[in-house]
Amino acid sequence: MTSFRNNPDTPTPPSLSRRAWLLRVGALSAPTWSLAQAAQWPQKAIQLIVPWPAGGGTDLSIRILAEEAGNRLGQPVVVINRPGAAGTMVAPLLKAAAPDGYTIGQLPLPVLRHALMNKVPWDPLTDLSPILQVSSTTFGLLVPASSPWQKVQDMLDWAKQNPGALMLGSTGMGSTPHLAMEELLGAQQISYTHIPFKGTTDQMLALASGTIMAGMNSTGFAPWVEQGKLRLLAVFSEQRSARWPQVPTMKELGYPQAVYHSPWGLVAPTGTPAQVVTALHDAFRAAMFTPRHLAELQRYDQDAAYLEGSAYRQMLVQSSQRERKLLQRMKLLAE
Repeated sequence: MTSFRNNPDTPTPPSLSRRAWLLRVGALSAPTWSLAQAAQWPQKAIQLIVPWPAGGGTDLSIRILAEEAGNRLGQPVVVINRPGAAGTMVAPLLKAAAPDGYTIGQLPLPVLRHALMNKVPWDPLTDLSPILQVSSTTFGLLVPASSPWQKVQDMLDWAKQNPGALMLGSTGMGSTPHLAMEELLGAQQISYTHIPFKGTTDQMLALASGTIMAGMNSTGFAPWVEQGKLRLLAVFSEQRSARWPQVPTMKELGYPQAVYHSPWGLVAPTGTPAQVVTALHDAFRAAMFTPRHLAELQRYDQDAAYLEGSAYRQMLVQSSQRERKLLQRMKLLAE
């Protein structure tokens, strides 16, 4: 069957936007599955690409989610870790995968941001088919337990007095923690040294050992705080965390714009048959709400944040529009 998505000779009707045209052509060129074929799917293991290193909070919770979903699909769901590039490796890998439902991936918001900041040969809004949204993360600003900084203002005051000396880590260039701290410190006209990491585990180890002075991360930091290795100075949510009620929000500290969330979900390559996407959705939705998975999310101060496929797609489009405005203001949009 001829694929039109990458055919430069295929004209774009003037009445359609490029994005709408790509979506329509993707649907026309998708494999045609009979009801019998759909009923027999899956016939082998499903690969779930996780764009983070093994051992982090997101990776651990997804492994339980995958196991529960596999029980319902009748085939194992195997987690494949592909870390790097602030969690964006999932997009090109899925674009290159066959649209048959046997390769899916976890989609963090930095994928949308990366496509806006760089010229890349893929588009997360047209090359990926949303299955469902799963959860959302809370971000926090952390320092080693041995740090003299007891409050956010302590860190900011020191950084002002020592331009460029603050070594602050994030989960990668263009990640939500990176942009959040860039915006916060930029507003204070504070220069600092950004240290990007491939994932939570590497960053937390560097922070706990004092290799870096501070770091922002999602609630994969929870075990490190509870073990007394790190100190949580503030969270970037609308309200205080029920888990750490004594920790203030950045908003109440006088930074109303410093509210950041990072919802994530599961996606498949565009062109995956609708029946297969539905089967994946149903299995993972059921897996989401098992006591075992909910307990794992709670371990990292996360909640189930379910959206079905079309609602998840709408959220991604809206998020991309917000990201574009933020990056334009920070002069980080790709030309």
